[in-house]
Amino acid sequence: MPETIEIQLKKGVLTLCVLALLNRRDSYAYEIASTLSDAIDMGEGTIYPLMRRMQSDGQVETYLVESTAGPSRKYYRLTDGGRRALETQTAEWRAFVTAVEGVMTAEAPAEPAAVATERGAEQ
Repeated sequence: MPETIEIQLKKGVLTLCVLALLNRRDSYAYEIASTLSDAIDMGEGTIYPLMRRMQSDGQVETYLVESTAGPSRKYYRLTDGGRRALETQTAEWRAFVTAVEGVMTAEAPAEPAAVATERGAEQ
C-alpha cells in the first residue's frame, strides 16, 4: 500500500520543523520528539536518526547539561549552517505552499482552440 500524502509531507518537512524548533531555543531530542509528536504526530524513533544526520551535516551541534535527577542530557543547538539551512528551507516551503495553493484554487485552464475545433467537427 502506498504511503499517504500526510506521511510523505511529514517526512519532507521534518528537518524544517526541527530547525525551526531549535531556532527558538536549544533542546534535547526527547523534547523535540514530544513537541513534534503533539504538533504533527511524528514518532519518537524518527527523531534520533535525523538528529545524528543533522549533526554530521553540520546543521546542529551538541553539548551536555548536568541533571540532578539522572544522567546528563545532550542538548542540540543550531550552527551557522543550520541557520542558513532554516532560511533556505523556509523559503522553499513557502514557495511550495504558495504554488500548491495556486494549483488548488485556480480555475481550469481554457481548452486550446485546436481541441475545441476538433471536438466541434466530431459532433
